[in-house]
Amino acid sequence: MPLSQSLFDLGPPPPCPARFNMARHVLSSGANPDKRALGVLGEGGALIEDWRYRDLDRAIRATAAGLRARGLKPGERVALRMANTADFPILFFATIAAGAIAVPTSAALTAPEFARLCTDMTPRFIAVSEGLEVETPPGTTLLGPDDWRALRETPPGAIAETAAEDPAFLVYTSGTSGQPKGVLHAQRSAWARQMMWEGWYGLGRDDIMLHAGAFNWTYTLGAGLTDPWAAGASTLIYTGPRDPAIWPRLIERHGATLFAAVPGVYRQMLRGGEDLRAQLASLRHGLTAGERLSEHLAETWSTRTATPLYEALGMSECSTYVSSSPSVPRRPGTAGRPQAGRRVGVVDDTGAVLPLDTPGHLAIDRRDPGLMLGYWGRSEDTATAQQGNWFLTGDRARMDAEGYITHEGRSDEVMNALGYRVAPMEVEEALATHPAIAEIAVAELPVRADLSLIAAFVVARDWPGEDALSRFAAEHLASYKCPKLWIAVEALPRTANGKLLRRALVETHRRDRD
Repeated sequence: MPLSQSLFDLGPPPPCPARFNMARHVLSSGANPDKRALGVLGEGGALIEDWRYRDLDRAIRATAAGLRARGLKPGERVALRMANTADFPILFFATIAAGAIAVPTSAALTAPEFARLCTDMTPRFIAVSEGLEVETPPGTTLLGPDDWRALRETPPGAIAETAAEDPAFLVYTSGTSGQPKGVLHAQRSAWARQMMWEGWYGLGRDDIMLHAGAFNWTYTLGAGLTDPWAAGASTLIYTGPRDPAIWPRLIERHGATLFAAVPGVYRQMLRGGEDLRAQLASLRHGLTAGERLSEHLAETWSTRTATPLYEALGMSECSTYVSSSPSVPRRPGTAGRPQAGRRVGVVDDTGAVLPLDTPGHLAIDRRDPGLMLGYWGRSEDTATAQQGNWFLTGDRARMDAEGYITHEGRSDEVMNALGYRVAPMEVEEALATHPAIAEIAVAELPVRADLSLIAAFVVARDWPGEDALSRFAAEHLASYKCPKLWIAVEALPRTANGKLLRRALVETHRRDRD
């Protein structure tokens, strides 16, 4: 039935049990104990670690018991500063199994960056890989590789009897102030992820999920590990050199049925000369999140591979909640529909639901079981993100009569052009179709104290000149949306997992100009 306003609600998800532990959730799928839960792939795609469900269960329970024996108490934090190995998820879920709070962090952080996080979270233990610097805070114990492997020799114990609302893990996300904010999630967050199984993945027990991310990324921990394990499926994680040509070979060699990555990875795969359709014969579809999927990329991928890409929109505070899937057809220009069980709206500054096709704040019902408990130690920030019964995601969007969401960028990325609000992704998608543009990022660039202009940072195959680019933009965009500055760059800055960093482009350009 078509919607009458920007509110999508297909009814609540099944209630999470009052007593719930997400480590038990991923270990109780009923999968054959001898079935592969995790295959770790090294250079060239060779299988270097083969974790069966029986082995995974024992390792997590033993490590949890070992942590408790070392003095870990419920609610204390275990920070993970580790390389891209299977030790990472084992310690992550073991900490949760012990009733404590796991804190995954990126190995790419510098020692001072990690130290600032430790000041905020005050960990009881820090699990650290060799070669990664750590300043040990007072009251904190370091666990090196020999320590965490010794923990696995502890006799396995019971998983803690936690409540669904008890904290399970803490992730840090970029804040608008420039200071990372800790996002605290409850045990119930894993239960809520089941809405994605049909709403995004089409996930089943027979699937083999290959994830392009590192173990320490929440996209990998969720879509690559938590969900496949809870469903009794198998997961493959690659830890070798990041050659774009490796992914088709891994899919073909290991028979992956699902592949998850950011759009940039799919774009790189298409640039190769491989016969992708033959190599991806086992693949049902690809999954993409982290940044907007352009229509050009989606259509080119589908033509070259005969498989679809399903996009999801999410955030650290709630994971993904809007998506397309095998049961929700893609609609060009949209990120998909809210997953069944979600209550999502587009609201104004007061929290009132807006009419259809009206841009506003994308909001999630505060009762969503996947929503965070709050920002760690930042009650004011938590309250600011709430408006009545809504949690404001920080995204701007509009909703059509079928519930499809058109994402118009982050609230803090939306550009101001002569009084008009312009989403950078809208401009990028239009300009990316120019044959000379390999990659493009658009951002609001201050040129003096009282003036900012829309700037396009272009990685060109062959620089066509500013006049040609301006003419092309004028053919595809309203005048106020067209970039006023064209800046040639050799590459776009991205995180280790491929997410575009627009702010870094602006900061680098301003620094170089000054």
